[in-house]
Amino acid sequence: MKLRDYEFKTELIGRPFREGEAKGKAEGRDEGLAEAVLEFLDSRGIGVSDEVRERITSSTDLEELHGWARRVAAVERAEDLFD
Repeated sequence: MKLRDYEFKTELIGRPFREGEAKGKAEGRDEGLAEAVLEFLDSRGIGVSDEVRERITSSTDLEELHGWARRVAAVERAEDLFD
């Protein structure tokens, strides 16, 4: 049996566990989308400065990351993602 399949008998432990699990999933989703944006820029031969890389990888706003993912096909410079 996996821990996430276990039904906790008390909310004292169960609630923090579920909240932590949800937070971990959200962070993983953010990181994966940020990496996809960076990979696509790289595949297009577009250089990425340390500042741009930091802004992309530190974003936790899923809507913002999706916007960058949509714009990445049309930009000439990585900085243009933020316009």
